[in-house]
Amino acid sequence: MPTFELDARLAGDTLPICDLPLCRALLMLDARYPWVVLVPRRAALSEVFELPDSEQLQLWREANQLGQAMKTAFGGDKLNLATLGNVVSQLHMHVVVRRHDDAAWPGPVWGHGTPDAYSPGELQAMQARLAELMATLEITP
Repeated sequence: MPTFELDARLAGDTLPICDLPLCRALLMLDARYPWVVLVPRRAALSEVFELPDSEQLQLWREANQLGQAMKTAFGGDKLNLATLGNVVSQLHMHVVVRRHDDAAWPGPVWGHGTPDAYSPGELQAMQARLAELMATLEITP
C-alpha cells in the first residue's frame, strides 16, 4: 500500500502547522492572505470523490471548523474554500480568509501577482498563531 507523501510543489510553497485527524495543515507562504492548505494524509489521491464517504465528511469538518475560526481570528469579510488541482494534482483544499481591501479582491487569489514573503518573525508568529488556533478546534475523526 502506498504511503502519503506531500507533493514537492506544495512542500516548496508552504510550511507545516500541524496534523488534524485527516489532513496535514500547511501555511501558504504568501503574507498577503491568511491562507492554509489542507492535504488529506492519503496516498495517490487527486479528487475528493476518491476519499471514502466518511473521509469526505471529515475533510469538510476540518475545512469548515478551521475556516470559521480563521475568519473570526483574522477579521475576514469572506472565506474561500477550494480544491483546484490544475497545477498540483495531489488532493488539497485551500482555506483562504479574504478581506475587501486585500490584494486580489474581488477576484481569486490564485495567480494574482507575486506572493509577499513573510519576514522570519512574521512567519514564526503566523505559524504559532495558526497552531494555537487549530489546537482549540474540536474536530473528531
